[in-house]
Amino acid sequence: MAYEVKNQRLVQWVHETAALCQPEAVYWCEGSQAEYDNLMAQMVAAGSAVQLKQRPNCFLFRSDPSDVARVEARTYISTPGKDDAGPTNNWIAPDELKGTMRKLYRGCMAGRTMYVIPFSMGPIDSPMAKIGVEITDSPYVVCNMHIMTRAGAKVIDALGPDGDFVPCLHSVGAPLAPGQPDVAWPCAPMEQKYISHFPEENLIWSFGSGYGGNALLGKKCFALRIATVLARREGWMAEHMLILRLISPAGKQYHIAAAFPSACGKTNLAMIQPTIPGWQAECIGDDIAWMKIGPDGRLYAINPEAGFFGVAPGTSYQSNPMAMDTIRENAIFTNCVLTDDGDVWWEGMGAPAPTHGIDWKGRDWTPGSPEPGAHPNARFTAPAAQCPVISSDWEKPAGVPIDIFVFGGRRAGVAPLVTEAFDWDHGVFLGATASSETTAANIGAVGNLRRDPFAMQPFCGYNMADYFQHWLDMGDRLGSQAPRIFYVNWFRKTPAGQWLWPGYGENSRVLKWMCERVDGVAPAQETPIGLLPSAADLDLDGLDIAPDNIRELLRVDRAAWQAEMPDIEKHFARFGDRLPERLRLQVQRLAARLGRG
Repeated sequence: MAYEVKNQRLVQWVHETAALCQPEAVYWCEGSQAEYDNLMAQMVAAGSAVQLKQRPNCFLFRSDPSDVARVEARTYISTPGKDDAGPTNNWIAPDELKGTMRKLYRGCMAGRTMYVIPFSMGPIDSPMAKIGVEITDSPYVVCNMHIMTRAGAKVIDALGPDGDFVPCLHSVGAPLAPGQPDVAWPCAPMEQKYISHFPEENLIWSFGSGYGGNALLGKKCFALRIATVLARREGWMAEHMLILRLISPAGKQYHIAAAFPSACGKTNLAMIQPTIPGWQAECIGDDIAWMKIGPDGRLYAINPEAGFFGVAPGTSYQSNPMAMDTIRENAIFTNCVLTDDGDVWWEGMGAPAPTHGIDWKGRDWTPGSPEPGAHPNARFTAPAAQCPVISSDWEKPAGVPIDIFVFGGRRAGVAPLVTEAFDWDHGVFLGATASSETTAANIGAVGNLRRDPFAMQPFCGYNMADYFQHWLDMGDRLGSQAPRIFYVNWFRKTPAGQWLWPGYGENSRVLKWMCERVDGVAPAQETPIGLLPSAADLDLDGLDIAPDNIRELLRVDRAAWQAEMPDIEKHFARFGDRLPERLRLQVQRLAARLGRG
């Protein structure tokens, strides 16, 4: 070990875990480039990684076909009472769950190295940052955590002898007997996979999966599920939100935090290239925002992550040129096609398909093969600092002041292009009823309407009704300093299935109207569902779009919204008496406004 660990709680936990999991060796990660390079070289030599000839310092991994995504059905919030976890979470009593998992952990790292990864969520010198330590037997996880967090010796220095940390225990669940050969992607069967959170103890235990948010425990497990509990306890916010800076031609900065369910263009918006002359955008974060009220009473946000863990399929120079430039070097790719010349490819990349490649299952692949070459949830991991439009303030310790919250979803109809909330409570109602039509990337039949409150349904670490109340409480504290709240829908279609709005960089036209609303210079029309712009209020200069399409995008279909009411009421009924009365009142008010002529 290249550094001294003075935190006795950490030393004791590592010793106890080693005694339980029985690894062949224990390695304390220092976070250096040499460490990363050495681990990658080991994985290439072992056949679990392929070095890409066409991209400097880039590597491709292929997971086991049973281990390709977050497993929500095997993700647990383990609180003393079931109602504290709420109806949106899976629950097992803490003693029962720990008993089951201790049996699985016993000897689970035999034949493997146990890596200890001290990491910081947020810039280490930020007062908003939190420290975690992940123990894992996966070198793939170590390398991803190098990119996604600030990891290593500098975190141990910040922790000191008495600092607090979140213990994160992970194992792929595949011990090796003496002489037993390893496999390219070790993992356990589905019935042995557990991604478990113990909010009362700020504790994370994960077993059996090596993939993404199941294994990179700083991400969804810590930065959202545990952090939401910490945030409620300590009076701040942990949200599944991108953070974007817009800069007007006059140089004024606006900061936007936006939450969307999967397949709704979150990363694309985080790295938007405005099409309006003179407007610029900078990325601060693409997935998670931690926000606290500053000394001036405003809400300030940091991106707790240090990298991007993005979905590759559909990412292209049309949809997200900045992401494409970000992953040219120093990136990890998982479950993409390997081309014959040593590059990666995926569906929706915008580049012609290779005439031949190796698919994500390691099989020969050619265009026209019965299955996609890349898994729909194939991923890239890349340092945020490499993004061409990363803000110079993306690691500012105090964070950036949030002016605007945006919620949204993918709806072919009903929801207009943009709606502004009447007030904070109405904005919380818009976030709490956020909905999206399922795509091939979601579980369930394509086209079904799925409520995903605040895009947080899989990530809230406690009863979501209490989470709604926390939003209301934060609004009460912020008062007149609270950010404005908007709801967007980039995905409206004609009856024939054609897009009404071009999306991508053109979404900046909608963002500009939001900024003008914050400044009090743009008008809005009052409707039963909120405040909407007229066509004349949006900057459409240079945009070739039919007037009828704009009218349809901004139309409030009263009958369609009346038909939506039973689903909203059913959605809220899940939370029973715990649902805040102020949200019940919002339902009543919407019904009354829709009922008026």
